[in-house]
Amino acid sequence: MRETALLPADGAASDWTIAQGWQNYTAADHAVWDELYARQIALLPQRVVPDFLTGVAALGMDAPGIPDFESLSARLGRLTGWSVIAVPGLVPDEVFFEHLANRRFVAGRFIRSREQLDYLQEPDVFHDVFGHVPLLAHPVYADYMQAYGRGGLRAMGFGAIHKLARLYWHTVEFGLIRDGDRLRLFGAGIISSRGESLYALDDPAPPRIAFDLRRVMRTEYVIDRYQQHYFVIDSFEDLLRRTLEVDFGPLYAELEQLADLGPSATLPSDRLYAAPPLGGVAAQHSTATSAGLPGTP
Repeated sequence: MRETALLPADGAASDWTIAQGWQNYTAADHAVWDELYARQIALLPQRVVPDFLTGVAALGMDAPGIPDFESLSARLGRLTGWSVIAVPGLVPDEVFFEHLANRRFVAGRFIRSREQLDYLQEPDVFHDVFGHVPLLAHPVYADYMQAYGRGGLRAMGFGAIHKLARLYWHTVEFGLIRDGDRLRLFGAGIISSRGESLYALDDPAPPRIAFDLRRVMRTEYVIDRYQQHYFVIDSFEDLLRRTLEVDFGPLYAELEQLADLGPSATLPSDRLYAAPPLGGVAAQHSTATSAGLPGTP
């Protein structure tokens, strides 16, 4: 999930941080942010978990232009003790986990070009800041992110980072959440993408599977197209509880004895949600009677 180089990039400190250089953004850079912001903020209110929009307002991210990390961190720090720090790109696993464990969220500082509005390979400041940071103003979600960082540092000793990376991908990046009788978005990879914000809730193709920790950590993912399924949590409180109550050492050993699951696989034990327009929740059911789903073992 992260780069493995051991030495910081040129100009970076030993912890891989760099200055954001907010004053170096051009008017065109800010205009790209504003365009991305405007179209997502118009699309998301009926789709995203309400806590995300609360975070946007509380952090002053509704102001024009790329946020200044220093000002953003001051507001975020008062709410949950987190800060946002700039890095030159993808960082080593240990660095990434160390920052999360200490309530520091690493963010790229570059902004995509206008020609890349709908897709770019490496996460930019819009993905990292707009997609991730608003929910860090939510106390329970903020605790989950810190717990994930601490868990990542432990996972390195078990050689299990690839398993734990799947938990991050299927929750922090591409997770769905129940909100009463609706499904809503909370994963940053969806929230920062216009196309996937529509696809994740409206398209009939991808299975939406009730969250199960072992199932998630066995499941591979795709990085170059929309996800082939999504996992649905009940609440941030439930997600935090499920991860804090598990002894991950024996879990990693157990997972080593189980085959990985492909990114489109479904299992008879999966509990699925139907997703009517705008993410209404239908009754859960087992895939045992859903033999036609793609990827069924």
